[in-house]
Amino acid sequence: MIKKLVLVFIAVLAIQSYGQEGTASPYSFYGIGSLKFKGTVENRSMGGLSIYSDSIHINLRNPASYAGKNIFEGESRPVKFTVGGSYSSIGLKSDTSEDRTSSSTFDYLAVSVPIGKFGATFGLLPYTAVGYKLQALNSDGAIENKFRGEGGVNKAFLGLGYQIIDGLSIGVDVQYNFGNIQNSTVAFAYDEDGVPIQSQSREDNRSDLSGLNYNIGLAYKRMITDKLELSVGATYTPKSDLVSKNERSFSNVVTNFTTGGELVGNTVEVDLEALNLLETDLTLPSKFSVGAGIGQPRHWFVGAEYTAEKTSDFSNQLYTGISTSYEDASTIALGGFYIPQYNSFTSYLKRTVYRAGVRYEKTGLNINNESINEFGISFGVGLPLGNFLSNANIGVEIGKRGTTNSNLIQEDFVNLRISLSLNDRWFQKRKYD
Repeated sequence: MIKKLVLVFIAVLAIQSYGQEGTASPYSFYGIGSLKFKGTVENRSMGGLSIYSDSIHINLRNPASYAGKNIFEGESRPVKFTVGGSYSSIGLKSDTSEDRTSSSTFDYLAVSVPIGKFGATFGLLPYTAVGYKLQALNSDGAIENKFRGEGGVNKAFLGLGYQIIDGLSIGVDVQYNFGNIQNSTVAFAYDEDGVPIQSQSREDNRSDLSGLNYNIGLAYKRMITDKLELSVGATYTPKSDLVSKNERSFSNVVTNFTTGGELVGNTVEVDLEALNLLETDLTLPSKFSVGAGIGQPRHWFVGAEYTAEKTSDFSNQLYTGISTSYEDASTIALGGFYIPQYNSFTSYLKRTVYRAGVRYEKTGLNINNESINEFGISFGVGLPLGNFLSNANIGVEIGKRGTTNSNLIQEDFVNLRISLSLNDRWFQKRKYD
């Protein structure tokens, strides 16, 4: 039954997200796109908190969580499946105008299998997303440039966790990054009377990206009283490089100002090899996180986490701009959950998991000497499916990104996320034939 549910959910997500961008943020114009949160709906509903782990949910943020004990003493750990997607509604605001856009995306798919003191997990998730359509106006209010971009980078990963001693685990993820980014810029020209010239120039770029990196994690749990449990977690992702294979061309296009369509004329391919830009290295920054929390198992939990990313190390000759720079990024997250009574036979609402959190993020992007920061408040519920082991998770996040200072754009977003976390015991010994 679980396998059938997984397949149905994947099919629904694929249909909904086919042909749509993983983001509609204007800030995906910069670098290699907007970074996607590597985590589940459960994590994001607690402000992005990733230090808590148990045996019925997959924690994609810390590979040490793949190993460990079952929350139910004396029982084998289950095989875990998780899959999730999201929908974002974004309000865009500048000093002079407002607009609204939206996007939907597949967020992750992962399977975790227990192997004694080990735990292996593999899956697929997006790393960055590009999706924008922008216009730049001249002093007369006429269109000077049109910008359009799409694509992104994905991660296929394989992780292994090991329980060193009771309560202490270590783990590592090996991640293969792949994808492409495509963007185009159309330059408009006008005659003496301000009438647009019918033929415009368009620059097209494409970069195919690939490379490996890895993530190391440590997790520790210990009962400090008869009821209270301490949880501590830390992760480290070293700096790594992606190979970027690049293409660039210039075309004459005729724009239909009524429909916005473009008729392409002559196209000239740029010799990037002569410019030493045919193949470049793109540096991904190192990242470190540490957090701690306290709670009563299967009842409540609160915690805090700090993440630092050396975003100032980001570099690629094709993704630089005069008004754009990168500074070190950081995130502070606070959150937790509450379960009224996990084993209640009389009340469904008492078995429901209630989550909440808040986060403040310095993204590392600096435009026109303005740091682009992000703030979000999140809420969510975990709805039991059949038994305590499987559940559907729904999360909502309300927040803000960017600023209207220095002619920039402020985003006010509402993110709706949904996932399934399904569990089954493949290796349980049968008591009866």
